[in-house]
Amino acid sequence: MKRNILFFTVLTLAFGLILSGCGQRAGADLVYWSMWNEAEPQGQVIARAAEAFTKETGINIDVNFMGRDIRMILQPAMDAGERIDIFDEDIDRVNSTWANFLLPLDQYINQVYSTTDGQPYSEVINRTLLNLARTAGNGTVKSIPYQPFVFTIMYNKDLFSRAGITRLPATWDEFLDVCAKLHAIGIPGITVDDAYTSALFGYTMNRIVGSQVAAAMVANHDFSGPQVLRLGQIWEHMARNGYISPTAAANVWPTGQIQDIASGRVAMYLNGTWLPNELRGNAPNMRWGSFAFPAIDAAGNGIEANNYGAQCFGINKNTNHPEEAFRWLVWMTTGEWDTILARETIGIPMANDAVWPDALAEAKAVVDRSSVRLPWAVGFENTSEMNALIIDSFTRLVRGDINAQQFAEAMKR
Repeated sequence: MKRNILFFTVLTLAFGLILSGCGQRAGADLVYWSMWNEAEPQGQVIARAAEAFTKETGINIDVNFMGRDIRMILQPAMDAGERIDIFDEDIDRVNSTWANFLLPLDQYINQVYSTTDGQPYSEVINRTLLNLARTAGNGTVKSIPYQPFVFTIMYNKDLFSRAGITRLPATWDEFLDVCAKLHAIGIPGITVDDAYTSALFGYTMNRIVGSQVAAAMVANHDFSGPQVLRLGQIWEHMARNGYISPTAAANVWPTGQIQDIASGRVAMYLNGTWLPNELRGNAPNMRWGSFAFPAIDAAGNGIEANNYGAQCFGINKNTNHPEEAFRWLVWMTTGEWDTILARETIGIPMANDAVWPDALAEAKAVVDRSSVRLPWAVGFENTSEMNALIIDSFTRLVRGDINAQQFAEAMKR
């Protein structure tokens, strides 16, 4: 009797080991540190996606929601050898701050997966963002973007319709025509908050002189050129004609985007494609549209130059399960969960065949057309002194305290 019990005990243990190995390699549990909080829409989707991934593949994902503190705690944890197979954060930070921990992914992106419809993974995701990952990795893909964004002019479609605007502007003359039509129905064209003033300055300057001259201005802190007067004249004209919100000069973020944009009092706002998600509680019925900041002068860049980027996944080069880890990246950036993440966060999907949320549908053309990547605020927010000078001078200009010439003199000083 005892021998029978021992036999069945051994048999049960052996059968259990066989079952535990089905659908996954032994020990293929993955530890994933995420930049999101569990309560955020992104965190909620990721948690559900991890459960579905385990059910589908047998690979367990241990998701640790670190929030934005990941920026401070990830490096010490990996330096100490703590087991972290996958992590995510901003694509520039991942490929610079944590570059030494990244696993090269070129051999994985050219493989076919269950959610890529028989094509290599590299062929089914957004090429602009994949190229960004390759550039960020100095010629090697070391991260996979997700939750992409593009900085663009977000606008209220209902206000455009009321004003009789049927064509999105690509040049500054066309933009002024849009502003005039909006003004005719009592609507200021555009607003800004202090948090985005330098971005508005930077985009205007980029369209006047181009990215190289703008970058030199930033590097040398040099605002002495005639392009500064030109920018001042442009925005003095906007303010005098009522094309910029009268509250713009006093707006402290997020006043402008809530009281001007969400309320429907102003039509346009230079911001990221995250704006509809930020304002979903303030403007649940807003019909959003978007277009690239218009071209201004021949020497400047046109609508092909934009600030765009993404959060991204990185795989620790020390992981024992690189193939399984990459399957999670594919899971989140193609197929069902790519679409769900985009829909529930009002974000941009990664897969070429994914349906973009209605609020961001027009942003797809901006992303696909982008061939020049601009830094945040075109670099003009790189130092606190430069940022403060731009905010102070621009504010006084659009308030009417100074004219374009005085603006140029103030910036020069």
